[in-house]
Amino acid sequence: MVIDESGLRACLAQQWGLRDVQVDVHNGGMGSATWYVARGSDRWVAKAVDPALGAQFAGGLSVATILDATGIPAGAPVPTLDGRSVVTVDRHPTALLTWVEGRALAGTGNRDQRVMGETLALVHQALRGVSVGRIQRFHWVRPEAGHLSIRPWIRPAVTAAVRALEALGAASLTWGLLHCDPAPEHFRLDASSGRCGLIDWSVALEGPLLYDLASALMYVGGLSCADQLVAAYLGHATLTAAEVEAALPVMLRFRWAVQADYFARRIAEHDLTGITGPADNEKGLEDARHGLS
Repeated sequence: MVIDESGLRACLAQQWGLRDVQVDVHNGGMGSATWYVARGSDRWVAKAVDPALGAQFAGGLSVATILDATGIPAGAPVPTLDGRSVVTVDRHPTALLTWVEGRALAGTGNRDQRVMGETLALVHQALRGVSVGRIQRFHWVRPEAGHLSIRPWIRPAVTAAVRALEALGAASLTWGLLHCDPAPEHFRLDASSGRCGLIDWSVALEGPLLYDLASALMYVGGLSCADQLVAAYLGHATLTAAEVEAALPVMLRFRWAVQADYFARRIAEHDLTGITGPADNEKGLEDARHGLS
């Protein structure tokens, strides 16, 4: 994804009235291009996505706006001078996001895990009963997809995980709006206020809340490494302990299947967005293989 910096600067000036700003490339994610934007002591993040993801991006920004209004920092979009959240730069849907203070969590150590679990529970509670436009429904993994054939093991493993989820009955679980990818680095803990935010809202997706919890567990090492995270989440009674105990292992397996599907697609399409080279995609796929085994 290539966007000319002069075009981005012109957009910032025209759409948000931001002139003479400092713009530094960030590009910390695999699905987007990002820049740090600063003027004096004020800071923002500019984010652009693939043209095909424009509606999905707008839906996620709507969720971030709602969450931000509840007091949980979420990197909500800054409205343009004419009130829009998303504009187009070099054909790419682009937004200017509110800066969220704090350090990114590492996901290691009891304190970080407790903060992750508690923050995720508070996010789910804040979004309970909320509806926005452009909502997508869980889930999107198709065992028959062509890109799953790039390695012999992928399709059987993904199919088995999907079938296990179907046997569990995802519709019987507690549903709500999801973050979808609550990796440790998406949590921002502000030491001065003690508040923790959750950034990178890329889609408005409704599904089982356990999917988010399973995602967080995946990033910190799985069930055997996340006692503090799960305990902190359950401490807010967002889900019952019975639901978590019965369904979390199945959902974690499915979450690894999502990773396998994602990296298989990237490899098949030679998608190097946000990474240094093909080896990063291969590592992601290999991690998914280990998770599924």
